[in-house]
Amino acid sequence: MSTDTSKAAPDTTRIHNIGYRSYDGPRLGRAYARRSLFSQSLRGAYGLGRSAKSKVLPMLLFAVMCVPALIIVAVAVVTKQSKLSIEYTQYALFLQVVISIYLASQAPQSVSRDLRFRTVPLYFSRPIERVDYVLAKFGAMASALFVLTASPLLILWIGSMLAKMDFVEQSKMFGQGLVSVALLSLLFGGIGLVMAALTPRRGFGVAAVIAVFTISYGAVSTLMGIAYATENEGAIQWLGLFSPMTLIDGVQTAFLGAPTGFPDGGGPGAGVGVVYLLVVLALVAGSYGILMRRYRKVGL
Repeated sequence: MSTDTSKAAPDTTRIHNIGYRSYDGPRLGRAYARRSLFSQSLRGAYGLGRSAKSKVLPMLLFAVMCVPALIIVAVAVVTKQSKLSIEYTQYALFLQVVISIYLASQAPQSVSRDLRFRTVPLYFSRPIERVDYVLAKFGAMASALFVLTASPLLILWIGSMLAKMDFVEQSKMFGQGLVSVALLSLLFGGIGLVMAALTPRRGFGVAAVIAVFTISYGAVSTLMGIAYATENEGAIQWLGLFSPMTLIDGVQTAFLGAPTGFPDGGGPGAGVGVVYLLVVLALVAGSYGILMRRYRKVGL
């Protein structure tokens, strides 16, 4: 039996032109990438654009920050008080635990996941660079803290207007409060990001942030109390240099005329206040420098 090989199978080979084309649209550049990263990081600090579970803690802490201000305002309006029962510059000091918990939960979320999943080098491909990444993350964390700490102050100011308090006086104190929390946001945001960026493990980052703020404040407060009890008041103002919260307390006492939380009730004067301010600025600049160094190594 023979087979006819003269009839070969038809050739089905085809060459398809799938039309790959180079992108010829607008090049938005580094500035757009930096703004996008800032916006995404700021939204992420409040769980926006993430799962519903991720929104619970930041929104709950935001509510905890604002509820005392609402109560103070309600009492002031009903009882027709001539002044609020708390100073604008004191509000963040009284709720520093809430601020520390918020920072401990959100700073690792902002940077630890990028380190853990090794996505940082992807950011450093064109057009974004390391300085853009650090500036966006630093700015977003500081802005998130400012929203957290300034919102209750805005509630207090609106409440003072509803209670028909003096507009000029309340506006002046409101402005002082905003300056105070802006400085606090930069300082806390920088330190929090540095601690969180040291490890890709979010749990370790949370523990590190809480330890830095709670242990430092507890130790400094204890030493201040000992110095006051032993009539060594001169040491109190210098001890305040070793805790982020007492640094902010000292700066606003020296330059904003705010009441102090120091045991002696005096706080640092203008001369020592300059030292406090320089230390705060040095810590903010140092935090930025450490983050730049950290991400220079990570990006390689």
